[in-house]
Amino acid sequence: MAKRKVGVWLIGAWGGVATTVVVGLAALKKGLTESTGLVTALPNFSRLDLIDWDEIVVGGHEIRETSYGAEARVLVEKSHVFNEKTLAGISTQLAKFDSNIRPGTLYNVGDTIESLAGSASLKLKNETAAQAVARLAKDIEGFKKKEKLDRVIVVNVSSTEPPPPDEVRGWKWADVQKSLNGKGRSPLPASTLYAIAAMQSGSHFVNFTPSVGSDIPGLDEYSKQQQVLHVGRDGKTGETLMKAVLAPMFAARNLKVMSWVGHNIFGNLDGKVLDDPVNKANKVRSKDHLLTEILGYKPQTLVSIEYIESMGDWKTAWDHIHFQGFLGTPMVLQFTWQGCDSLLAAPLVIDLIRLTEREARRGTSGVMSHLASFFKSPMGTEEPAFAYQFQQLTHWVDRVSNESDED
Repeated sequence: MAKRKVGVWLIGAWGGVATTVVVGLAALKKGLTESTGLVTALPNFSRLDLIDWDEIVVGGHEIRETSYGAEARVLVEKSHVFNEKTLAGISTQLAKFDSNIRPGTLYNVGDTIESLAGSASLKLKNETAAQAVARLAKDIEGFKKKEKLDRVIVVNVSSTEPPPPDEVRGWKWADVQKSLNGKGRSPLPASTLYAIAAMQSGSHFVNFTPSVGSDIPGLDEYSKQQQVLHVGRDGKTGETLMKAVLAPMFAARNLKVMSWVGHNIFGNLDGKVLDDPVNKANKVRSKDHLLTEILGYKPQTLVSIEYIESMGDWKTAWDHIHFQGFLGTPMVLQFTWQGCDSLLAAPLVIDLIRLTEREARRGTSGVMSHLASFFKSPMGTEEPAFAYQFQQLTHWVDRVSNESDED
């Protein structure tokens, strides 16, 4: 079979998650690491003819000025994430990917994110929303042409932006176009401008962040016009993954959850951004809706997210679940989740890249609802429980594999 060549365009390209994705891809290509943590490395997925590591080329948008080598070094020294042997073996590949990074947009990103920007992005600070979309789309198109790519998948792994006005979440494509082309300042957030640019360039879009991105009716309309795929939002990697597994247990056993408190601490750049209450609002909203959907009623909940700089890329979540058992007896379940933020997220991003590329070969468009198990606020489905979401994915695997067998 002829080799494919697929572009991965990362938004927030030099951030912790993106850097770990790129280090992971390069290490997998060189055989320097195993595929632990990758859902698509499970035996059932071997039937799908997924893209391999050496078929992927990386580029992206970034508002800061650094490099993959420098950011990987920070993760090593501050968080002890990678080992020296791995980095030494992939340094040439990391430098090559650096050459494909272009300045991102600062449009409606909020003061905290803007404070991180380098000179190249600051020079573009006054561009309009329409100008930003045109420039971003041109960058993606140039990447595809330069690298002679079969297709491009744009993945948003940038920091969480402030939420837009609520009315934006219900906009049709005509409303989006009117806002882009109007005389006043558009309320569309940067994540949505990136999504529009991706679709305009004929690329597929994955939103791994809590930011709105393509989760607007108008963007689904546009994806179908452009015959591209999209999916999101907010990668489900830690505490919320546990909620999605444990809450159905309480529901199935008819144990009444009276309160569920989750306290999260971490110290990476995303944590620093989320230390701003405006940016934090998007994240808390994404983490807090799940229980009501699964249980069918709303217990008292509290979700806190705190930036503790010394934690580096490691995060800890403490959860206290107060529930009522038989004869009204109150009981408690507590758990602690501790993991490396970027290492939990990166393999899921790689999975989403591979699965999106495979679906693209089927010629479909619109929301990929079968990927719900990867997200806290999945688009295109009302099913919140992880086990059922994963069943949707395995059913898709069976369907696509059967199609291949028939060819």
